[in-house]
Amino acid sequence: METCVDFFSWLDYDMLMRILMCLEDPSDLVRVSSVSRSWREFVIANGLCKQLCLRMFPSLHIVDRIIEPNSCVKSSSEVGCSKSVEWETLEREHRVYAFLARGCTLFALRGCIADAISASSTDNYPEESIRNTLEPRDRVSRRASYWSSKGQSNPAVAETLTYKLVADICVITEISVRPFQAFFQLGSPIYSAKSVRFRMGHPKAAVDDPMGEPSDNCADDNFIWTYTSPEFAMVQENRLQKFELPEPVLCIGGILQVELLGRVQRQDMDGLFYICVSHVQVIGRPLSPAFSVDIIEPSGKFALKALSYTQPSLPENGSRPLPDELLEGRVRDLEQIVNLLRGQGVVVEYDWNEEDELDEGMAL
Repeated sequence: METCVDFFSWLDYDMLMRILMCLEDPSDLVRVSSVSRSWREFVIANGLCKQLCLRMFPSLHIVDRIIEPNSCVKSSSEVGCSKSVEWETLEREHRVYAFLARGCTLFALRGCIADAISASSTDNYPEESIRNTLEPRDRVSRRASYWSSKGQSNPAVAETLTYKLVADICVITEISVRPFQAFFQLGSPIYSAKSVRFRMGHPKAAVDDPMGEPSDNCADDNFIWTYTSPEFAMVQENRLQKFELPEPVLCIGGILQVELLGRVQRQDMDGLFYICVSHVQVIGRPLSPAFSVDIIEPSGKFALKALSYTQPSLPENGSRPLPDELLEGRVRDLEQIVNLLRGQGVVVEYDWNEEDELDEGMAL
């Protein structure tokens, strides 16, 4: 033990920073800070956990301050000197950002949409409301369940669907969209978009309830977008199409918008182009109730609040609330069998009651 040397004391500051900044797992930084007092002081003093979080999620640059559970502001006279206040701030940031980095990678994956806020247009409201896209099935109580845009003669006209997420701070990994197949029209056309793009952001000002009844043409006036994804091509197929983001995105503010770019299907009845969506699914890691954010007006920056250092558990009534795609496939297969037995070549409405659509033994 007499020959043991702390290599921190042998390397200069720049070399140590280059080495430690190569760490990508937040757990490694926590382990480094647990080796000795000098290592811990180096990690905290240089804000390495915060720097790691900023590398992982650039949107954290809009965080203006950190708040801990039951924390209070102390004056320099209470703690002795300004250096003590500064060290307290650094320690607080270390704890919060270390737990945030852990939560962004280890909290449970689940569906992240809480409710629908608005659509850029709706053809027949409320029968074709955006709220129908929250339902995984494309028909409920023998009626079609989907959102439809208004018709356009120009196929290049885009549409948007805007949603409130389950938490005001979420890590989003993938988004899926299922175009609607109009089984009640000749030929069962599919009203997909040519491509999709996704935006995430926050309200321009703090509001008590940004949801309520979905409306048209309000999203861009009320929200600030801090992330825009690449454009993804859609296929004209009646299935849930998954779009995996290049990297997980930290959505601060809890608002997500789906941009539907271009139209491919013209309706025979009026000769206009429409986009119809039966379901939108967002998968990610909600960081609530461990974290929340408050908008700081008028700067538009945020206060990041660590409410608890306990990892959230999944709801008791469901281990992982993601749609069961296998079950959806079985229902569609059963529908096709029914149609074949009836001698019908295309998908049509059938006379099952809603209670009979799923066998009790197969229910979620």
